[in-house]
Amino acid sequence: VQDRWHARLFFLAPAIRAGAREYISLPPDAELIAAVLAAVCDDERPMIAEDASMKQVIQLADQIAGSDASIMITGESGVGKEVLARYVHKKSKRKDKPFIAVNCAAIPEQLLESELFGHEKGAFTGAVARRIGKFEEADGGTLLLDEISEMDLRLQSKLLRALQERVIDRVGGAKPVSVNIRVLATSNRDLAQLVKNGEFREDLLYRLNVVNLRIPPLRERKDDLAALSSFFIGKYATSNGRPARKLSREGLMQVHAYAWPGNVRELENAMHRAVLLAGGEEVGPDAIRAPDGAPVGSRDSTGLAIEAAQAAARHLVGRTVAEVEQDLILETLTHCLGNRTHAAHILGISIRTLRNKLKQYSDEGLRIPPPPTGQAA
Repeated sequence: VQDRWHARLFFLAPAIRAGAREYISLPPDAELIAAVLAAVCDDERPMIAEDASMKQVIQLADQIAGSDASIMITGESGVGKEVLARYVHKKSKRKDKPFIAVNCAAIPEQLLESELFGHEKGAFTGAVARRIGKFEEADGGTLLLDEISEMDLRLQSKLLRALQERVIDRVGGAKPVSVNIRVLATSNRDLAQLVKNGEFREDLLYRLNVVNLRIPPLRERKDDLAALSSFFIGKYATSNGRPARKLSREGLMQVHAYAWPGNVRELENAMHRAVLLAGGEEVGPDAIRAPDGAPVGSRDSTGLAIEAAQAAARHLVGRTVAEVEQDLILETLTHCLGNRTHAAHILGISIRTLRNKLKQYSDEGLRIPPPPTGQAA
């Protein structure tokens, strides 16, 4: 599998050089397609902040943007961590150099090393040419390590050396390569707790976390809701050829009343849908709906998943932790209609941990809900 992957990367090189941003291998995977589309669409998002808490974050970002200090950007999924990283890059002295982002959770563990550090010709079967990794691609500019908490410990050690010495070793290489980059990292998990659990290197955390920029969840920055909603409505009205609209007073009240567990990403999707569904001159509550058509804030699949997790946890007496964990994971996945990303968010674990658990259950003979739907046995 690894050989086929690297051969595919070799043949894709001309397309990448010609301007291709991403590719999707066959057979297509729904979660991969969503991730690729999100990555491509995120490039030119402006920083919009009206809430005092978010303004404080941007003020701190402005203060340290001109330095070469490593920055850890933390916050829940969908709050805009990569948007803030790009903002810091554009404010830095490296703004005219490359900004390279790597999603550490989306690349298989055995391939991430080559993706970051590159490889030499003949380093393994199928390595028919030297490949430059993301560290070298970002030389002179900024490298964003998205979801750094998903990187395995062995690779964390190599990353630490690269940050300390500013040199990298290509896979199969005999000579260190000097790099001049600034490293930003993001995580939606509690890294201090991961350090305590032995899942993340403490020395690497110190190296990356010179400055921490914590982005508050949208439910804690209510003053941003009107500005963000207005921006997204204008953006998608233009891109879909719809007349200019504004959010009605009742629509804004509904937006304010909802907790937005998916944060800015969920709000953007809701406003995009609202632009398409709105029939009058304003976007009202009737147009602000969840993907299944239910009004935003109603009892949707997220609520069902939470209820399922709570119900599974009630019957604990006389059962092992492993048995309870298995039921909790499978029941939550079932009520998320097989959506791994959604289930992992509800359970508070990484997508990689969830997939490892599901593989274990499958090997034990359990039937696992396939994406996007299914029933666990």
